[in-house]
Amino acid sequence: MSHKYIALCLIFITLGCKPQSHTSKDTPTTYLDSTVTADFTLAFGSCNKQDETNFLWDDILKTQPDVWVWGGDNIYADTDNMQRLRAMYDQQNAIEGYKKLKENTPVIGTWDDHDYGLNDGGVDFHKKKESQQEFLDFMGVEKNDPRRTQEGVYTSHTYKTPQGSIKVIVLDTRYFRTALTPDTKTKKRTKPNAYGDGTVLGERQWTWLSNELYDSTADFNVLVSSIQILSNEHGFETWGNFPHEVDQLKKLIADSKAKGVMILSGDRHISEFSKTEIEGLPYPLIDFTSSGLTHSYTRFKNESNPFRVGKVVSTKSFGLIRFNFKTKETHMQMLGDGLKLLGELHQAY
Repeated sequence: MSHKYIALCLIFITLGCKPQSHTSKDTPTTYLDSTVTADFTLAFGSCNKQDETNFLWDDILKTQPDVWVWGGDNIYADTDNMQRLRAMYDQQNAIEGYKKLKENTPVIGTWDDHDYGLNDGGVDFHKKKESQQEFLDFMGVEKNDPRRTQEGVYTSHTYKTPQGSIKVIVLDTRYFRTALTPDTKTKKRTKPNAYGDGTVLGERQWTWLSNELYDSTADFNVLVSSIQILSNEHGFETWGNFPHEVDQLKKLIADSKAKGVMILSGDRHISEFSKTEIEGLPYPLIDFTSSGLTHSYTRFKNESNPFRVGKVVSTKSFGLIRFNFKTKETHMQMLGDGLKLLGELHQAY
């Protein structure tokens, strides 16, 4: 499916130049004030309490996404009781707005700690195997799917259109993630592990991810991580607590030569864009954080993020990315209730 949007202004891109990102200074009121024609549209979000009203489902539907991506904390369960977990998933599935989305749009995604079953939980959660099956049921995964027998919910999906293709690589940052290091000297919850100590993905998932990127022929490759990868100074969960794995991921992205790699993340109850340059990568790596859907960090004032581009959005929102295969361009937006535009970033690849 391909969507066409009216362009209200032109973006001039000089062929052969290094791709540049752009943030609008004159932010339009709604997402309809688009500057990019879309061949494929991806919507995503995270931090969704099943017992609180989500006012964004109708807005998400109006954007006519080609796929909806759950970024984690799709429900808030925090339980090792599988009957309770199943009931909460059933509660979410019964919500009218979400039912309409599923009827019209493919749904994929990953989990985070609250739907995994344990706040900040990782490899040691004793019900992770059982919880995985409940998550896969919620996602409508067939009983003969390989994810039913593998450890972890990681997977990939490739979407082909007449104009080009997109590969969505869904990571599992819970099943294999080893212990965090508490910060006992500041008010922060955690601090980075000693370099080389611990893992986010685990050896098997790292091997799988390497194969996915090296073998990819897609025009864009979207990595879905429930926790932020670039922002690393806030003291909560982040890949930055495992700095050697951040470096490993950056090197893998550059060495694989996979095209148009970007990151989607959630967890933080705020939305923001983070960006960094990587040696050997001809475009900046963007980490687009979208959180949350039913609740957000409304009291947010300030937080250090050396990679941040633009402002933090601390109101309820979801993320939208429109891809243009001809110009190798993405238009990323943070959208609130009524499709209010809260932030945007253009990136050419």
